[in-house]
Amino acid sequence: MTSSAIISHPIKPISDLPVDETLATALLSSMSVYSDQLHGRRLWLACSGGRDSLALAALCVQLYRQGKLPCLPELLHVDHGLQSDSQHWAKHVANWAQAQQIPCRILQAQVNGHDEQAARQARYNVMRAHINQDDVLLLAHHADDQAETVLMRLIQGAGVNGLSGMQPWRVQTQGVQRNILWRPWLTIRRANISAYAKRLELPYIDDPTNDSGDNVRSGLRRDIMPILFTYNPNVIDNIARSAQLLSDAQETINAQAIQDMQQTENTDLQLSLAQRALSINALQKLPMYRQRQLLHYWLGQDEPLPPAKQLVDDVLTLSQRDDQDHQTELFWQGRKASYTIRRYRQQLYRMSSEWLSWLKLPLTEQVLPLFSHSANNLTSLTIRSSDRYIWQLQVKADALVRLLENSTDCVVQQIVLKVAPLDRMQRLKTEMAARPQAGKKLYQTLGIPIWLRDSLMVVSITFIKKSENGSDIQTDIPLLLTLPFESWLLSSEQTDKDTDSDAKRNQLAEYIASELSLK
Repeated sequence: MTSSAIISHPIKPISDLPVDETLATALLSSMSVYSDQLHGRRLWLACSGGRDSLALAALCVQLYRQGKLPCLPELLHVDHGLQSDSQHWAKHVANWAQAQQIPCRILQAQVNGHDEQAARQARYNVMRAHINQDDVLLLAHHADDQAETVLMRLIQGAGVNGLSGMQPWRVQTQGVQRNILWRPWLTIRRANISAYAKRLELPYIDDPTNDSGDNVRSGLRRDIMPILFTYNPNVIDNIARSAQLLSDAQETINAQAIQDMQQTENTDLQLSLAQRALSINALQKLPMYRQRQLLHYWLGQDEPLPPAKQLVDDVLTLSQRDDQDHQTELFWQGRKASYTIRRYRQQLYRMSSEWLSWLKLPLTEQVLPLFSHSANNLTSLTIRSSDRYIWQLQVKADALVRLLENSTDCVVQQIVLKVAPLDRMQRLKTEMAARPQAGKKLYQTLGIPIWLRDSLMVVSITFIKKSENGSDIQTDIPLLLTLPFESWLLSSEQTDKDTDSDAKRNQLAEYIASELSLK
């Protein structure tokens, strides 16, 4: 059984048939441009079996047999199961590849939805899962596709980045996975590819939903582009050229935004993918148009698609407020993750939902016995951990014990390091306050955002020593108040009486360090 969507040409070898010079020149020129990036990488070709992808596969076979292509890409055909004939299409692509002696893999995809966007996402997900880190995925998108993409984004109100269309070479990341999308035919017209497919009598799959579907792209292709041709027959080339000019403009904008971000981001308060922080004072020194550009770039870090203009405007408004309401939060559902944007004092924060959930994980009291004879000088104490993030205290145990023993005026039987969640009623004295504080006063003095307050941990030392009558005396001395991003030295009556207490506090800061990292 076959499918009526398959053009009724017999499957035959095409390596010795004439090569289309226009298509070949575009592919080989793009290969020359990205030769350094292509070197040593494995090459795959996304092949739906349609005219465009089958034509690109055919050209690769021809150029490889002529010695102009260093290697053959391996075809990847994804069977979505959305069309009743999809299994026949997959078999047809496999048979054609076998006749050309080009390797081919058939992949199965589960689509969550019924629209073209859901199918596209499923297609890329299954291909990304199959290929290896830094592999290159060759795509047959052409100038007509580019024009349709630009018009779609124009309708959606996209900015310079969106209107620059698809890029010929794009690094795509998904979590730790990184691959490259390569589109060498973005300057090639669909008509050139159709003529080539006709000359080679390629038995491609003519999916009827490409032109008759109810999505925006199909409507533009069927209804709008023919009308635009009546105004200017070069409309496709012109839109593609505009996309390239806008792409160049976007590079200039990005360079300026990166420079501005280097002057405004607070690196001490951020962890890649989790929390990013921006100084409002530094932001407001920029002209308004650069503030918008910077926020657009800053918000879109780690995401394949940029934020909407409305979100950028809302964040800009948030940065301009002069009230003390720290409860306002904005939400953004990105492609890879969801984010909450908040302001605390003169800092803007963009935090992932995964990070905010991590901050709500319960904290418990932990103890670490310290011994002067310990052979391991560096000891790690895990405060909070998940599959994604880990927060630890790095303790130089030997040095800490020696310093504490020299600070006591009697024999210490045992020294224990204790890490416990801060009780809201617990009063502590930091170097930033003249007297002990607790609760809201302490948070405000230290400038601790609301979402971090439940993560405050008190690091203290417990001395167990003998009194003159032989009984045990237990003394707790708070040393540090710590968060994932910051720590504060604490003082007490005992240390305040020492003339060299400042020097000892600095040593303590060196011996106990809070470290937050990605796993």
